[in-house]
Amino acid sequence: MIKIAVFASGGGSNLQTLLDASEHGLIKGKVSLVFSNVPECGAMERAENHRVEAISIASKGYPGTREEYDQEVLQLCQAKKIDLICLAGYMRIITPVLIRPYLYKMMNIHPALLPKFGGPGMYGHHVHEAVVKAKEKESGATVHFVTEGVDAGPVILQGNVKVLPYDTPQTLAERVLKVEHQIYPEAVKLYSEGKVKVSGDRVKIIQ
Repeated sequence: MIKIAVFASGGGSNLQTLLDASEHGLIKGKVSLVFSNVPECGAMERAENHRVEAISIASKGYPGTREEYDQEVLQLCQAKKIDLICLAGYMRIITPVLIRPYLYKMMNIHPALLPKFGGPGMYGHHVHEAVVKAKEKESGATVHFVTEGVDAGPVILQGNVKVLPYDTPQTLAERVLKVEHQIYPEAVKLYSEGKVKVSGDRVKIIQ
């Protein structure tokens, strides 16, 4: 059983899917920590409702550097013996201080089909606006490992949705979110079963 920490900065809908998967025994692991850089966010409330330890360190007004902040977060994760970190709407670019000790042990969910529409500035509604503006025929979501390049880590799973002629960024976002809720627990399930292996810069799913 792996110990999972979920990092979130907002409402935590992807956190909810991971909490549910953990509680229903769908993954060989337990969400044992929810961490946020926004103390009053909805994810904290979800954690408390599920009796999961919720810890926040406010990033706004933090007196140190990004690296010092991540060092504090790293020490927290190591103290809690966290095996896997899942970013679920965590609105901070993570520094190598935290990435390197958790290389291929940290996942993120991105609301597009990477490598398209990824990188700095491509998050949330910005992604869906860009997809609609580009008149793409499909979009979707990607679960990937976190590396030092923004949205550049090896892809674990993707799910597709069609971009419809009448789509707005909002309507597209709603359908993509449903895909996120399907593939994130599945990716964590595969990881918890030891079926996710990284070879070079690619992920191999072992059946």
